[in-house]
Amino acid sequence: MWTDFKRIARSGFVGFWRNAFVSLSAIFVMTVTLFVVVGTMLVDQLLGASLANIKDKVDINVYFVPTAEQTDIEALQNSLEALPGVAEVKFTSRDAALIEFRERHQNDELTLQALDELGENPLGASLAVRANETSQYASINQFLLEQQEQEDPQNPIIDRVNFSRNEAAIEKLSSIIGAVERTGLITMLVLVVAAVVITFNTIRLAIYTTREEISVMRLVGASNMFIRGPFMVQGVMYGVIAGVIAILILYPLLVWLGPATATFFQFNIFSYFVSNFAYIFMVVIGTGVALGLISSILAVSRYLRV
Repeated sequence: MWTDFKRIARSGFVGFWRNAFVSLSAIFVMTVTLFVVVGTMLVDQLLGASLANIKDKVDINVYFVPTAEQTDIEALQNSLEALPGVAEVKFTSRDAALIEFRERHQNDELTLQALDELGENPLGASLAVRANETSQYASINQFLLEQQEQEDPQNPIIDRVNFSRNEAAIEKLSSIIGAVERTGLITMLVLVVAAVVITFNTIRLAIYTTREEISVMRLVGASNMFIRGPFMVQGVMYGVIAGVIAILILYPLLVWLGPATATFFQFNIFSYFVSNFAYIFMVVIGTGVALGLISSILAVSRYLRV
């Protein structure tokens, strides 16, 4: 059995180099396909990390009127902390809000001058509410709106709640990610079909060019696997070589993109690639081998009746 395997593998290598120029077309298309496959994986991780980072920064900010009593603010804070799904409620006093405002506008002299001319702190206290899950913000926001509706119009406490703006940002980013994922999936499927078709035709051409040798092997009683095996080996070789080339092309590209993604997305795509290299390598090579093997099996079944 081991001897037969070595002979089949050797015949596959010989057939690969014999049709080297034809094999290049299959390897090229399969390389592009595998590059898109791994690129889709990495983009999905990048966008997912970006969305998770934004969601982690999202909260509901409740801004109080400057005249709100501290006891009323504390009562609302206690009510919020008692709600299911609330992870944290952070209180910011009027004085702290004024300090933060001055720091944000430290280069805007007109704003600071206008603030000094007021002679008093125009800012109110605030509460920053963070939920355990993003989906729980809607119920928390509804609770705050109900509290605001129950207030005395002549003596309001809550000035505004800003969740709607954050909610719109999350929904927009989620829709963008969904569109990118769908586009990547469609592109990947088209390239997979193209790779299978081109590899299929390459194996078919290899069968045609070796038809006389196949006839001789049939006459001397060669087994079906001994005749079909070399073409399957060629298909596997296409996938392995294409996978290695795709990884080699991707590596320097990620080295260049890594710092940029770390700056703009707080996610270093190169670091992710390095830490998950074994998994990515197995997926790329495994996908290439599967595409090559499936294509060769289809071609052999269709054009090599033994």
